[in-house]
This record gives sequence, structure tokens and C-alpha cells, in this order.
Amino acid sequence: MSQEKTAAEQSAQMHIQRLYVKDLSFEAPNSPEVFQVQNWQPKIEVELNTNAKPLADNLHEVVMTLTVTAKLDEKVAYLVEVAQAGIFSVINFPADQVHYLMGAYCPAILFPYARQVIAEAIMNGGFPVLHLAPMNFEAMHAQQVMQQQQQQQQKANAAGGDAEGSVQV
Repeated sequence: MSQEKTAAEQSAQMHIQRLYVKDLSFEAPNSPEVFQVQNWQPKIEVELNTNAKPLADNLHEVVMTLTVTAKLDEKVAYLVEVAQAGIFSVINFPADQVHYLMGAYCPAILFPYARQVIAEAIMNGGFPVLHLAPMNFEAMHAQQVMQQQQQQQQKANAAGGDAEGSVQV
């Protein structure tokens, strides 16, 4: 039996079929005034979302949307958004591992490409280059899974008429 499992594990494969920019937007709504600011220390906000969808058997698209907003006081200096995508073939993985691949591993592959597109768009917009720090997609995925499990447990408790009124922490 252990030989069968080893053979199945060896046949599990993941391949990058294509990496591409699905959408890109850059706005500098308060230019050229923002270029006259002497003390360039904007407040940077970063928003990250990922979405995965199956395209066909063993074929998935993962889209990472990364939005960076730089504000000086309350004025937006620039806003840049990229939807960096990839098509991945995932063969002979159990469902829980496919979920992990789509939620953590593939976004980790996409992030450096999205980061580069963001940096170039900001630089091309006439602003100092912004270097986004690396992100721990495994930890973010684990946190998301935990939150989903807690929400499901809360729904189950509410649907079951939990007489004691306990709260999940």
C-alpha cells in the first residue's frame, strides 16, 4: 500500500501554463501638484485579493489583484492596480492540496510579477519607486482557512439552536 501511495505522489504534477497581466490601471489624480511636495512621505495602503477558478479538468486560473494607494494627507498621489494572473495545470493532487496550491502556492508565484508591474507603473508615473515587501502567502492562506472554519462552526451552532449560547473564540 505504501508503494501505491508513493507512485500516486510521484505522479502529482503542477505546471505553469501561462503568466499574464489581466488588468492594469494607474492614476495620478492630483498631479502635477503632488510633484511639488517637498517632503515626500506618503501613506501607502496595500490591498491584496486572490481568486481561483477551474477552467477545465486539472486546469485553473489564479488571479491576484494588488492595489497600492499613496496618499499625502488625504489627497491621493497615485493609485495603481494590477490583476496578475496565471494558468496552472494541477494533476493528481488531493482536493485539500489543490485548495492550498490555489490559495497559497500560486499566489506566491504571481506576487513577484505583480510587484514588478506595480513598481514600473509607479516609476513611469514619475514617482519614486516603491518596493513592496515579500508576503507570507502560506500564513495568509492558513488564516483564511481558519476563519472559514470558524464561520462554518458559528453557522452550525446557530442552525443547531445552541441552547447554552456558547461563543467560539
